[in-house]
Amino acid sequence: MTKQQVSNAVLLIAGNFILALSVGMFILPFNILSGGVAGIAIALEPLTTIPAKLMIDFLVIGLFIIGSLFLGKKFAINTAISSFLYPFFLTFTSTFDPNLTLDPLLASLYGGLLAGIGVGMVIRTGASTGGMDVPPLVIHKFTGLELAMLVLVVDGLTVLLGLWSFGLEAVLIGFISVWACAFALDKVLVFGGQEAKTVHIISPHYAQISKLIHERLDRGTTLLNATGGFTGDSRPVLLAVILKNQYPELAKLVNEVDKEAFIIVSEATEVHGFGFSFDYKV
Repeated sequence: MTKQQVSNAVLLIAGNFILALSVGMFILPFNILSGGVAGIAIALEPLTTIPAKLMIDFLVIGLFIIGSLFLGKKFAINTAISSFLYPFFLTFTSTFDPNLTLDPLLASLYGGLLAGIGVGMVIRTGASTGGMDVPPLVIHKFTGLELAMLVLVVDGLTVLLGLWSFGLEAVLIGFISVWACAFALDKVLVFGGQEAKTVHIISPHYAQISKLIHERLDRGTTLLNATGGFTGDSRPVLLAVILKNQYPELAKLVNEVDKEAFIIVSEATEVHGFGFSFDYKV
């Protein structure tokens, strides 16, 4: 077994345990309308009289089948392990009674954060927990939309299922769990990447600005060929990817050369390559 396979196995087991801990200690005991299969089970239990734990098992199996059909054999093999681990860990964590007396708002917040961490760890291995993260993964495959945003939408719709049975207050508390889960999931998925900014600079003095970026910031630049939409003139656009804390210095040196330069700045959540993913100090 390779080092990567061992790492993935550890993440898979730990992720499922953390997710089960979230559901068993926060979501189910406090009847939080969260996202995921636990949220559906809690929302539908008053209407179907099916115990939440039993419904979770049925949903996990059904969603595993859907994921296998749309996401392939490798996904099915990896997720099959999660589909066994998660119910097993949930059975254990749901019987553990720490006698917590928390405000439902805190239970919703920390339950969501733990769930997002657990799901994110599992997804980083190329698998799924076999729960409601399967629909976002299927949609992501065919649309390329951001996974954390899809999880937020799907889980939000799941929480709305409880409006009839539990009322508006319970739904609003549930939305806290949904937001916390999506937030933690996004952070786990981009963990390890450098916080960076992508900067596009349009200026007739691009050559001088590029030279200063190389000398002062020790960053590379790329010239992109562009055409002005109004004038039809060809003009180069300077592209640079810099660390977040380097932006003030970049803005300062651009202003020194050309006060009328047009600068477009966007967040780069993950960057790989020399100067970012290797051991390199500025």
